[in-house]
Amino acid sequence: MKNLKIKAARALKDMSQGELADKVDVSRQTIVAIEKGDYNPTINLCIRICKALDKTLDDLFWEDEA
Repeated sequence: MKNLKIKAARALKDMSQGELADKVDVSRQTIVAIEKGDYNPTINLCIRICKALDKTLDDLFWEDEA
């Protein structure tokens, strides 16, 4: 499942995938894979992404009920 929440939060901060990757110490390809839903990040990476985007785990990683 795509993670459009990360993409939206990143866009609100006017941050590229590469900039987010640098902030959380991973490759840009890792951010691409997370946003596409091809990679499930570790909890530590989730926390670093949340801190970089000023969001909570619930904001970015909790699935909305359909």
